[in-house]
Amino acid sequence: MFTGIIETLGTVTHITQEQSNIHFTIASSISDTLAIDQSVAHNGVCLTVVALDPGHHTVTAIQETLLKSNLGELKVGDKVNLERCTIAGERLDGHIVQGHVDQVAVCTDITDENGSWIFTFQYDSSLGNITVEKGSIAVNGISLTVVNSGADHFSVAIIPYTYEHTSLHTVNVGSHVNLEFDIIGKYVAKLVALRS
Repeated sequence: MFTGIIETLGTVTHITQEQSNIHFTIASSISDTLAIDQSVAHNGVCLTVVALDPGHHTVTAIQETLLKSNLGELKVGDKVNLERCTIAGERLDGHIVQGHVDQVAVCTDITDENGSWIFTFQYDSSLGNITVEKGSIAVNGISLTVVNSGADHFSVAIIPYTYEHTSLHTVNVGSHVNLEFDIIGKYVAKLVALRS
């Protein structure tokens, strides 16, 4: 389990394709603290550490993960948001994030609010996912609060700290991002659908 509070940015240093899988090697300030078989969220995707080198770690994304996330678009030199799993007993500063990406969205608008930014994202609502105003959503693994919610789009307000210390500063109009919708909201929507 994760919280959506990004610890650091990593840099993709090597990409290797093996059959339908892709191995990503990442350089980061937390790589030397990791262990083989540990779960780490990369842009919100829970991946298992499979190899370690000084200052670097390698993870593998299978075809299912590549189909449901933006990881297949990564290139050498790209920045990724990194978060290690939550330690039991620690503060839960963001919200419950599983690292299981539901779908990809596209950034449709970025508005400079003179000290903060409003990012708007559009997603495929036919997959049954929803947002609610003041609810939580993970965008590339970042725990954010929805400020405007529509049937197939939502907006989030970004403070300077989040903009500078996550990969949001690399997101442009047209960029694809990973979405993980709030787990409690998903269960409620499922229960309501079953009762209908």
